[in-house]
Amino acid sequence: MAVTEPAPPAQPVAHEGILRRQSLRESAARTYARSLPIVPVRARGLTIEGADGRRYLDCLSGAGTLALGHNHPVVLEAIKKVLASGAPLHVLDLATPVKDAFTTELFATLPRPLADDARIQFCGPAGTDAVEAALKLVRTATGRTGLLAFTGAYHGMTAGALDASGGAADVRVTRLPFPQNYRCPFGVGGDRGAELAARWTENLLDDPKGGVPAPAGMILEPVQGEGGVIPAPDVWLRRMRELTASRSIPLIADEVQTGVGRTGAFWAVEHSGIVPDVMVLSKAIGGSLPLAVIVYRADLDVWQPGAHAGTFRGNQLAMAAGAATLAFVRENRLAERAATLGARMLGQLQGLAATHHCIGDVRGRGLMIGVEMVDPGTDDPQADVPPADPVLAAAVQRECLRRGLIVELGGRHSGVVRLLPPLTLTDEQAQAVLDRFADSLEAAARAPHRRNDTGPSL
Repeated sequence: MAVTEPAPPAQPVAHEGILRRQSLRESAARTYARSLPIVPVRARGLTIEGADGRRYLDCLSGAGTLALGHNHPVVLEAIKKVLASGAPLHVLDLATPVKDAFTTELFATLPRPLADDARIQFCGPAGTDAVEAALKLVRTATGRTGLLAFTGAYHGMTAGALDASGGAADVRVTRLPFPQNYRCPFGVGGDRGAELAARWTENLLDDPKGGVPAPAGMILEPVQGEGGVIPAPDVWLRRMRELTASRSIPLIADEVQTGVGRTGAFWAVEHSGIVPDVMVLSKAIGGSLPLAVIVYRADLDVWQPGAHAGTFRGNQLAMAAGAATLAFVRENRLAERAATLGARMLGQLQGLAATHHCIGDVRGRGLMIGVEMVDPGTDDPQADVPPADPVLAAAVQRECLRRGLIVELGGRHSGVVRLLPPLTLTDEQAQAVLDRFADSLEAAARAPHRRNDTGPSL
């Protein structure tokens, strides 16, 4: 497999025409299409083939949706089986054999204490709707309305989910510090930084003059994805579980992007050993098709029929593809594989950072990896670390695309290059990804870029 491909040939008219019509017809809100001007026509595993004839290694994976990569045989077979059976494809929330099989497989993977006493709500097809359902659930169960969320969070694009996300413009929730090593809000990082973040939360909850009434719930990501690939320290997660449990505050774990083996455990909460009261699940659970659910403790199941509904909560093809994906990941121990291969990739990227000062930090868990680009030339004696360099990050992304590698940007200033390869990634493919990234970094670092330019926003 070639590490670097030659510059692409002139694009065929059909390819250019499709991109031009997309630009003319689609909303200004489109995102990925701006930084990834390709027209996929075929895909298998890690590889996408564009209408221009070029092949790309896809380390975006549908923003983490494609646990098994594109068009995995077990997924295709599951979909074909449903289509050939004559089963209805649209059933609202009626019981079906396909749904029963999916639910059974899903419950077999959940943390045991939750699975043994759980209920499941099928939501609209996107993770953000499942977040809305989770917030509605805990507010109904507790009779309270307030919410605890964290800096840097991303929970979706609907109104309630945006309120709980770090970029909320109209703050309606109590915002708590999420611990970080590299850009610690307390300037210390490590275990001490995590302890201070936990202490801040505990003090705020117990302070009668803190201005925070008893909340309906706390929502968090075990690894912040869009926030810059920031793993929550296990000891801090355990403290959050202790704090919420002792105060009867339901804990919601948003596993939309971290679930199904992505971080090196089937569910990212398993690294710390905590059992949340509610888990929000989407993306990979549908095996590449739209599906979103919440799973929660049975005693929270107090809402009325129709309290949360959706026309497309009975997606039979997604349930079949999802059950096949969950079983394949479980049976082939792909979570363990992600842990091993992810650690190896992190190690190589950290070695690259040692010789490239424009890499401020390399972090992640399993096959959820982030490389933060910084401007080491900024002379600010008050700064603990250099500022993020979103322009360089965007340049690295462009150079990666030129070399046939698809990556995404994230982080506070879109300064983090993100890698989300499928869990089926081979050793050879992983090395090709790393080689292409290294080549792209060299090229981007050599090219002049101005600090007042702006990279693409998420």
